[in-house]
Amino acid sequence: MLPRPSSRGARRALPLAIAAGTLLPLIAEAAPAAAATPQVVCSSARARIAPSLARDITAALHGRRSTTAVALYDRTTGTSCTLDANRRFDSASAVKVTVLAALLRQAKEAGRSLTSREVSLTTAMITRSDNDATTALWSQLGVSRIKHFLSLAGMTQTTPGADGYWGLTQITARDELKLMALLTSNNSVLGADSRAYALNLMNKVISSQRWGVPAGTPSGVTVHVKNGWLPRATHGWRVNSVGAFTGGGRDYAIVVLTQDDSTMDYGIATIEAVARVVHRDLNPKSAAGKPYDRPARPVHTPGTLNRPPAAARA
Repeated sequence: MLPRPSSRGARRALPLAIAAGTLLPLIAEAAPAAAATPQVVCSSARARIAPSLARDITAALHGRRSTTAVALYDRTTGTSCTLDANRRFDSASAVKVTVLAALLRQAKEAGRSLTSREVSLTTAMITRSDNDATTALWSQLGVSRIKHFLSLAGMTQTTPGADGYWGLTQITARDELKLMALLTSNNSVLGADSRAYALNLMNKVISSQRWGVPAGTPSGVTVHVKNGWLPRATHGWRVNSVGAFTGGGRDYAIVVLTQDDSTMDYGIATIEAVARVVHRDLNPKSAAGKPYDRPARPVHTPGTLNRPPAAARA
């Protein structure tokens, strides 16, 4: 979602696997070589999982017009996959998990619990993707604290949106997967209580926003998800989905970021095509869970893209 200036002039915001890259040398007076088409790269401690995932993710994206980045890990099988995982995307509301984590880190450093106001704001921000709550927390933290958390988390490819436009934070699938890993494992950045708090909120996202990477989740697996969606004049719709999946012996995460989507639904379909084959390949003996509800289309008024009503973007 994109921001709107307030009456005071402050802007309302919209706001571990790494794909290796190769620099192609330029020959003097010759046209640059065309960039290589991104490929799905997978590895696993178990035979057949990696080639199956690489083949099936590639097939799921065949013919799709979305520009797509994928990153996933499965701790149980020692599996990871990436596709164009270092490409930068506008975050839209996917950044809200980072805002929550930065707040939890700040509280940890201060040796305090969240205030009742912060509990209310974080609940609204994650479970309902409330933009005003996000703007309030972004302003409270300030970009310096956001950057402090990103540094501690090793999320070196993430750049906070300028001038309060939190939805224009630049993210990569690589960094978002690092964030999911941080929330689901012991670490020195976030304590157990903080991680449990964040995962609990992501598990309680309202039904109309539980689309994306949860598609095809096996029965009995706990879903923790956060999505983001945003249309802009260039690259069409951005539709992003990040999630962690726990319980029943499962411990994995999936990140799918997209842009150049003709509609929000097109982006969702791209993400869910990837998610279904990932869940199936990582859980070959499990039945898929009940499909999640699709969201109502967000309000979009042509010509107001730079200054939409705060409730019009998520």
